[in-house]
Amino acid sequence: MMKINVVFLLLWVFCSCNQSERNEDKVEKTNQTFSVLVWNILHGGQNVALQEDGRPHVINIIKELDPDIVLMIETYGAGEMIADSLNYNFHLIAPEGTALDNPNINLSIMSKFPFGERFDFYRYFNIGGIEIFPNDSMKLNVFDVWLNYQPWSYEPFTLNMSAEELVEWDKSDEREPQVTAILDSLQYFLDQNEEVPLIFGGDFNARSHLDWQEDTKGIHQGMVVNWWTTSAFEKVGLIDSYREVHPDALLKPGHTIGSGDASCRIDYIHYKGNKIKARKSHILKKDLGETIMINDKEFMYPSDHGLVLTEFVIN
Repeated sequence: MMKINVVFLLLWVFCSCNQSERNEDKVEKTNQTFSVLVWNILHGGQNVALQEDGRPHVINIIKELDPDIVLMIETYGAGEMIADSLNYNFHLIAPEGTALDNPNINLSIMSKFPFGERFDFYRYFNIGGIEIFPNDSMKLNVFDVWLNYQPWSYEPFTLNMSAEELVEWDKSDEREPQVTAILDSLQYFLDQNEEVPLIFGGDFNARSHLDWQEDTKGIHQGMVVNWWTTSAFEKVGLIDSYREVHPDALLKPGHTIGSGDASCRIDYIHYKGNKIKARKSHILKKDLGETIMINDKEFMYPSDHGLVLTEFVIN
């Protein structure tokens, strides 16, 4: 009798595991996904330090990653050409009628999916958005963001401030009024998130409080710092997709700027809305001009910023 029970138990476990695998396969096949890329391409991909045109390298890397939506920073005249090369729809975050190759425009959005209404508020150089339709029944409100780089220090410990003083420093200069104005204007879209998910990504020029908690005190001179900028975004319900997927900031620091001890994470894809969920997120970075491997292929890296790529599943 005991042997029979053991056999039945093993059969039950085997069948349950197989059923679980089949269910996972079913989820994989029936739920739609889309991916979002955030990348500061550095002076429109035409940085003089490269001594060559970096735009083809930008195009090749985006083509290999194959994102559905691209939030570009430091577009500076290159966006239309890049979008056309990749067959993306292109939205320049600038006053209507601005030449699409205008070399002074910072932000742009590219998408494989159709565009809808555009959203203009605050300053074009800092934020802009547009509706995007990943399928016939889903709409997204998508925003590309660049926050002023001041206040900034690659090595905040040299400022000789306490954790509380660093938080106040993070609010200084233009930062607090800029973030406050952006969030005030964004509130209407945040309130819509149950029906229309919101994507909010870009170059924040600010460290993440999620990277400076108890688990990382050992590399931050014993300090926990609840950096003001990213805390303000979290308070309105925006989720940091990279840190959601990779909660261990020691194992997956995800640095996007600097090198060595001066490196940190300042480029993000945040979102809000129960209709979507981040399930994969990657940060790729090399120093300007170095070789990067993507899908076993070599590319020259044309920027000083790492790129962030998050895949979302549509619930």
